[in-house]
Amino acid sequence: MRYKVAPPARSRSFLETARDAVPLVPDSEADCCRAIQTATDVSDRETAREYLVFLQALGLVAESERGYYRTRTDLDRAALARAFEDSVFGVDVLLGALGPQPVAADAAFDALRSEVPRWERERHADWEAIWLERVTNLLEWATTFGLVEKTADGYRQPSENGTAR
Repeated sequence: MRYKVAPPARSRSFLETARDAVPLVPDSEADCCRAIQTATDVSDRETAREYLVFLQALGLVAESERGYYRTRTDLDRAALARAFEDSVFGVDVLLGALGPQPVAADAAFDALRSEVPRWERERHADWEAIWLERVTNLLEWATTFGLVEKTADGYRQPSENGTAR
């Protein structure tokens, strides 16, 4: 399963704080979102829900019939990068669109454009603006996880002396 959620990128310490706010014993989505809001600077429930689902995509939170609960998964950068690439929709396409030369977010979006499901296109009047923002968020998360480097001109594959995939 690939998750389409892409909240604004934050640090790994933010992910740890948000994950630690979710209880070990399953709890309702509403309570988990409220816990994330209380533990972080996330002000609205919808954004807290996006982070909850993103934590699930990364394997830091799981869901059962009784609700969401925190896993004991380590926040290792390489493990998070693998989960991000494997579980979040479009990441593989975006990473494949990058080379040694920087690519702007809108050019990276062009690589993903044909992959966006039809129902997603019909769901929003300006779906391209929404997906461009999502692509930018994904590229920023890829930077956080060391999968790409951000330059003044855009995003590129990590250099040899940087982090490698």
